[in-house]
Amino acid sequence: MTPTEQSTPLLEFDEVAPDEDCICGGCRDRRRARLHAAPVHDGGHAAARSTRRRAAVLMAAVGTVLGGGAAGASAAPAPTPGGNSAAEAPTTPQGGVSGLHGEAPGARATAAPRATAQPLTRAQIIERAQGWVAQKVPYSMSRYWSDGYRQDCSGFVSMAWGLGSSQTTWTLPDFADRITKADLQPGDILIYNNPANPQAGSHVTVFGGWTDSSRTRYLAYEQTSPGTTRRDTPYAYWQNSASYVPYRAKALSGGTSSDGSASTAYPGADRFGPGANNAYVTKLGQMLVQRGGGRFYTEGPGPRWGEADRRATEAFQLAQGWRGSEADGIPGKDTWDYLVNHKGRDIAAATTPLPPPPATPGPGDGVPGFPGADAFRPGADDASVTLLGEQLVRAGFGRFYTQGPGPRWTESDRQAVQAFQQAQGWRGVEADGYPGPDTWRRLFDR
Repeated sequence: MTPTEQSTPLLEFDEVAPDEDCICGGCRDRRRARLHAAPVHDGGHAAARSTRRRAAVLMAAVGTVLGGGAAGASAAPAPTPGGNSAAEAPTTPQGGVSGLHGEAPGARATAAPRATAQPLTRAQIIERAQGWVAQKVPYSMSRYWSDGYRQDCSGFVSMAWGLGSSQTTWTLPDFADRITKADLQPGDILIYNNPANPQAGSHVTVFGGWTDSSRTRYLAYEQTSPGTTRRDTPYAYWQNSASYVPYRAKALSGGTSSDGSASTAYPGADRFGPGANNAYVTKLGQMLVQRGGGRFYTEGPGPRWGEADRRATEAFQLAQGWRGSEADGIPGKDTWDYLVNHKGRDIAAATTPLPPPPATPGPGDGVPGFPGADAFRPGADDASVTLLGEQLVRAGFGRFYTQGPGPRWTESDRQAVQAFQQAQGWRGVEADGYPGPDTWRRLFDR
């Protein structure tokens, strides 16, 4: 087995037998665990019965602590995160702690879990998680990706947190501090451990930020069948929601860096706007000043949101060619990403008119400027709709058109856009069929 070998997608969260010819630590340990779990007449060890009994008692005790002491947790198997009822107990344990694939056999596979990891910023965690999303890493509890991490949910989080080994949902808390829902920030995780079904019933996701002001939905990065995904998710998960526990990596200092400044990860729209007073407003202003927005500030920037912040943000959004609701002066994920990573155009000087976006893509034009969400709504009649439809056809999503594309927005346009968004791995509100700046860039930057 090679580090990049990809297997056929498995049923969600199901274990498979380790390859008999693989010498990596993870497979070797799981072969040993499978042997100990087998009956004596099938070649198992006689001492395994008492070992299994002690392990079951220990798992039940840990589950009681993590689940808040809920009684009867093992009375009836709970649904798996995929929504299917688990009728049978697992025949093999969840993927065990293992070193990175390619290390010397036993280098870390049998070592005690480390309670610390290399310092990692929230932005780096999300960037690492997004890396697997972009590669669509196939789900597997026995395979290892090219970076050395096991391709199941706990291996994914181990990779995102830079732990240097593949942990399990039961050992990840050794690297973390328990927090509350109110404390959640991008890069934290949510763990569900089911003592009645620790292998197929347990799961973990990476929290990517709230997607609504009521904090009932969030962006979840997770490793699930058939592969890594990023999707809008009800808090805390689709099933067993009340039993998920939030954790924060010990290597992080919280939402701020060691000097007290705000994290570079997008904190959510609720951190900005009238009444906001926090370090993210200061950081936003500082980044806007660096991009040419200093003329809007007579003092500061500071932590209290003001009209100067709104006007500077709007000027930066307009400089990117965004219009309408995409240039409302409130920073969204795209605005924040452009500022943090120094992308796009700077704010033009007061005497210099903003450059207009190119009307049509052509050699050397790059991506045409996003015309604004209002151009793509029921009743819209705009040349941008034709431009969008023609690009969708070129990208292979023309099957939804019986005629056209044309300038009038139709259900055919919406279905084609939605299919393109879903092809990017987006779900929920991110795949509603209405193009935003991110959809627009991905479609034309091909």
